[in-house]
Amino acid sequence: MREEGSVLEQVELITLDLDDTLWPCFPVIHAAEQELYAWLAEHAPQLTEVHDVDSLRAHRLELAARNPGLAHDLTGVRLGSLRELAETHGLDPQMPLRAIEVFRRARNRVTPYEEVSGALQRLRERFVLVAVSNGNAQVAQTPLAGCLHHSFMAEEVGAAKPEPALFHAASKASGIGLERALHVGDDPVRDIAAARDAGMCTAWVNRDGGAWPEGIAAADLQVDDLRQLVVRLLPDEST
Repeated sequence: MREEGSVLEQVELITLDLDDTLWPCFPVIHAAEQELYAWLAEHAPQLTEVHDVDSLRAHRLELAARNPGLAHDLTGVRLGSLRELAETHGLDPQMPLRAIEVFRRARNRVTPYEEVSGALQRLRERFVLVAVSNGNAQVAQTPLAGCLHHSFMAEEVGAAKPEPALFHAASKASGIGLERALHVGDDPVRDIAAARDAGMCTAWVNRDGGAWPEGIAAADLQVDDLRQLVVRLLPDEST
């Protein structure tokens, strides 16, 4: 871990993970898959007669295993799976595109942790904020629209964390080098170790009070939530 004061002084760009950092992931994915399945039951009943949510997920995982180059593109994997199933069951070839629209609308109905919106508004006044996510939520369609300057998904840049493409996209969009950037995330490997390897400072959001894994260098900062991050980054304004 580096000297905290030196870490904070140089930061101009903050990149932020989304799922389980700014909002809980499982509830929104679960709800989106249930909504999609209900839509399929109405518009593609041949499919739901032989598949449940779990077997549809298994089909996606199998397709991803066959196409490792698509692993970073969650939307592409889901669309490809639905296209294969539509062909197999003789369904309308336009059905998968309509189904993806249903899923993505539901995927964007996230519920940010209660402190997140206010914290981002505070941080946005001092730093450039960029979302960098392996997931496929569209920030501009979520309750956090307008809270960040830019956002990038793995499917847009061609690689998922821990590959550095998302961090480089944030640096290019902001015009700020990664040596002056802080990445904020919940995953020790995909967020913290990956950002450090890219030359960034790091902040681990540990909402559940978990233990840091052995064998990985600790983050520069550890916070329980974004409220604590504001206190650490803007101490003179956090009283």
